[in-house]
Formats: sequence, structure tokens, C-alpha cells
Amino acid sequence: MSARPDRTPLPRSFFDRPVLTVAPDLLGRTLVRRTPDGPMELRITEVEAYEGEADPGSHAYRGRTARNASMFGPPGHAYVYFIYGMWFSLNLVCGPPGHASGVLLRAGEVTVGAELARKRRVSARNDRELAKGPARLATALAVDRSLDGADLCSGTDSPLSLLTGTPVAPDLRSHGPRTGVGGAGAAHPYRYWITHDPTVSPYRAHAPRRRST
Repeated sequence: MSARPDRTPLPRSFFDRPVLTVAPDLLGRTLVRRTPDGPMELRITEVEAYEGEADPGSHAYRGRTARNASMFGPPGHAYVYFIYGMWFSLNLVCGPPGHASGVLLRAGEVTVGAELARKRRVSARNDRELAKGPARLATALAVDRSLDGADLCSGTDSPLSLLTGTPVAPDLRSHGPRTGVGGAGAAHPYRYWITHDPTVSPYRAHAPRRRST
């Protein structure tokens, strides 16, 4: 028996497109996370696009490093980074190899494996908050640097994959500036979310971090 249309894995060609095309098209898709404790699934509700060397807000703006190497492709892989010495964030690499563009997964609804997410996100007041923000999403799904470079298109052997899900119509999507991005990239309207979805994280403008004295 063939798989339901919404359970069809997305091919690498889905990711091998301009990042500003892929990012809004990720809304409503299903991210599958396979863990030793059991499978989890997330309906993606909020993302941010980063255009690599052309984007002052991107980790790849100044070129390739050991940290951001996964951003340079091939498409359909994960880029996971550690931020503020505390949290991980999960990105999906897009575009042709060498271009270094990617989409940050900012928020989603845990639809399978919520009991596992609750154990990792004990401070969540309800299930809407389990993956409401990129650090919370990564924590809920047990994402760390060991997943950097994971191939989302390698089938059920991969710890991560993306299913067709239920894409969101353009009139049900919103977009605006990215959260916490300062400098020349602050005004880029590269954040996309499902309008009025309760799992979407609140927008916060960039605030310079103060050095301790």
C-alpha cells in the first residue's frame, strides 16, 4: 500500500531551490526526528531564511569556517550550531552546493512524541510551548551538534527527515523581520510564520549583549 500524500518524504530537489522560496514552503511540513527513545514529529510553524555570503545576518557572511561548513551544502542536510554557550539551533541547508544558504527552524507543534518532549522541556507550561522558539525546539527534539550535517534525504536510517505534511496557503502565512538580528540584516523580512498559530514565538528586536564588568 502506498504512503499517504502527507507522509511522502520530500526529495533533495525540494531543498535545492533559492532559500527565500524554500523557507515559506516549509510551513506546515512535518519534521521527523528519530531518537533512541522513540520517534518524534513536528509540524513546522515558524522559520527564518539566511542567504549566506550575501546576508549580513548569516553565519556564512564572512565565509566558510569549521563551525558553518555544513551550510555550504549539499542541500537537504542539517546545520546545527551552539549559541550563547547554552543552546542548539537547527537549520536546513538549501540551494546549490557552495552557496551556504539555510533556514532556521524557529517553532513548531509537536504532533508525535510529545511525552518525550515534555521530559526534555520540563519548564513548558503547556504543549504549545514545547517547541516555541529555536532553542526550545532543539531541546524538545534532542538536537545537538552530533546532528550537524545529517542528511534529511537518506530515508529512515537518518535521525532527521522531512515529510510533505500539509503545506500552508500563502494567504495564511505572514512574514517580517528576523528575530534578534542586528546590523545591516536587521530589516530583512526573512521570517515566515503561520498567521495566528499559537506555537509561533514572539518577535524580539535585536538587543546588543552587555559585557559583564
